Amino acid sequence: MRDQLDLSAADRQDLIEEHAELVKYEVDRIAASLPSQVDREDLISAGMIGLIRAVDRYDPNRGASFATYATSLMRGAILDELRRMDWAPRGLRGRYRQLEEAIRRLRQHLGRQPDEAEIIAELGISAEDYRKLLRDASTTAIVSLESLTESSGDAHLPSTESAAGGRQWSPSAVADRAELRRLLVEAIQELSEREQLILSLYYQDELTMQEIGLIIGVTESRICQIHTQTIARLRAALHARLES
Repeated sequence: MRDQLDLSAADRQDLIEEHAELVKYEVDRIAASLPSQVDREDLISAGMIGLIRAVDRYDPNRGASFATYATSLMRGAILDELRRMDWAPRGLRGRYRQLEEAIRRLRQHLGRQPDEAEIIAELGISAEDYRKLLRDASTTAIVSLESLTESSGDAHLPSTESAAGGRQWSPSAVADRAELRRLLVEAIQELSEREQLILSLYYQDELTMQEIGLIIGVTESRICQIHTQTIARLRAALHARLES
């Protein structure tokens, strides 16, 4: 039986309130480009559920800080709610799939990651329409990457249950997750230094697109575009490795 935080009801409530702002911050990071009809309060509610789960399940002996563990569960709950909402218009999802497929074809044909001009030519659209697609599909890209890599594991995942609770992991499943992490590292190495920096700032340092834009020296909108293209490149490289 793993150790958990031994909190009174008052201390538990204080811990939830202390980290509540993290939920709003994480929603802003994930949902920066969502259309106005998406109710952010629903995403915040989902994130709060993730935070409460973290308070109830956190094991201080596992090594990760509470904030790191809580952010992981908040993020998962927010992404699950986005999937449940099915918020993305069907046409947008279709165009994003076409983008990923175009990059996969070009990568296989060229033996390298295609540049932006080559992707635009393969899609047969204007540069303006391409950049609009990248901006509109920013959140779709985040969800698609998480769907592909979520089995690679949680930094604080208990040995006998998943972050969602109750699931047993077999030795072969653990090995598969370790292999996926290795392949993901290889795929990231195909990206440019700027793309790797943006991924590091977003997924490791957990900055918003706006904050990354200030560091890189471009607009928030441009960071969203680069990030979407980067995720599509990364998925193409990872799929190629998984298929081989």
